Amino acid sequence: MGGFFGVASQNDCVFDLFFGVDYHSHLGTRRGGMAVYGNGKFDRAIHNIENTPFRTKFDKDVNKMHGNFGIGCISDYEPQPLTIRSHHGTYCITTVSKINNSDALVQRLFDTGHTHFMEMSGGEINATELVASLINQKENLIEGIHYAQEVVDGSLSILLMNKSGIYAARDKYGRTPVVVGKKDDSMCVSFESFAYHNLGYEDYKELGPGEIVAITDRDCVTLMNPGENMKICTFLWVYFGYPASSYEGLSVEKMRVICGEKMAERDDVEADIVAGVPDSGIANAVGYSNRSGIPFARPFIKYTPTWARSFMPTIQSKRKHIAKMKMLSVEDLIKGNSMVLIDDSIVRGTQLKETVEYLYEAGAKAVHVRPACPPLLFGCKYLNFSRNQSDMDLITRRTIARLEKTMDITREMLDEYSNPESEKYKQMELEICKEMGFDTLRFNRLDDMLDATGLPHDKLCTYCWNGKE
Repeated sequence: MGGFFGVASQNDCVFDLFFGVDYHSHLGTRRGGMAVYGNGKFDRAIHNIENTPFRTKFDKDVNKMHGNFGIGCISDYEPQPLTIRSHHGTYCITTVSKINNSDALVQRLFDTGHTHFMEMSGGEINATELVASLINQKENLIEGIHYAQEVVDGSLSILLMNKSGIYAARDKYGRTPVVVGKKDDSMCVSFESFAYHNLGYEDYKELGPGEIVAITDRDCVTLMNPGENMKICTFLWVYFGYPASSYEGLSVEKMRVICGEKMAERDDVEADIVAGVPDSGIANAVGYSNRSGIPFARPFIKYTPTWARSFMPTIQSKRKHIAKMKMLSVEDLIKGNSMVLIDDSIVRGTQLKETVEYLYEAGAKAVHVRPACPPLLFGCKYLNFSRNQSDMDLITRRTIARLEKTMDITREMLDEYSNPESEKYKQMELEICKEMGFDTLRFNRLDDMLDATGLPHDKLCTYCWNGKE
């Protein structure tokens, strides 16, 4: 995943830029970057943040960089922002994107005379460099940004800064958010709206799908009107978003509380306490507790002084070990109690299985697991939310293959397994429950989860649950 932040100010923007980017640290753990423009020149810094938080890595840079315009990002993949020199002049660019047709786009550029791309260490082409090359195919920046949005299969939101200001563009279908804030001497643009509130900005506007704006220290002007079709990622509320974040007028915290209430309305399990897996399961557990009347408790707590984020090594065995290390049990709340345990989702199943084993070892009488979203059946095509190499990494797909006794899983099969009223769905749910060692398992329903957003269902992307685009 990733997030970005930009500032256009009548004064030096670096303080606001530094903390605005830092407020996106929940969206990525690999790389951070900042670029500024002032006194007729660009300055840029990019650092690896896998083992050190953004704020620590950029502490020296923030005291050396100066400018009136600035953009920055947290990125889980490519190094950015990039500085580009083209017929549009020099500009810096950062993106939040997932490009499924990158090979075809690269070949198209080669066919039209583009000479080369720099390869990253893994052999892949930097997605932000590819987007810049697409923009440079057109005669002006607005046409170029719109062209890139049109030809990319996946999702693409952009911040582009030149000596005149900042251009911001939201993904064609609004899969990721872009919001603008304003205060007396500055305008800012952000992935997360909460990132600028403590910096003195007030909400100014939320860009619509495909909308392109130009931002200066005094104004935000729409250059490309928004489209009518929106498919914002529902997983933003379920997992990605920080509790203080809001998308389309609804906060993450409120949506999760409503989800918990709706799960409780359909459940009849008896338990002593309700608990949420920190952090994204907690608000769901509060909602469940409020509606069911079962007391809310925190039987295990994340150790945040040094593990505020999961700065995990990429080796899976170490990731699993650290995930367990940062959770501390409160054994007198666990021992002898039966509990409803709510997590945001079950993806591979590894960490949740270990969490439940951890609760049993601490003396839990029973653990009834209630994921706050439906079974994930499809790898995401639109956001880089998981490093799964295959749909078969999903516990649901492996379970279906086992139940059907075939690796050739058809779309018809998946349609049946995604229907909570079908026998196939119930069979899959029971099989996962047995494999994971839970007392009971009940997933949240898709319709209930979508209702919790208060948005029309056709405005929400549900691909990872039902494969519908």
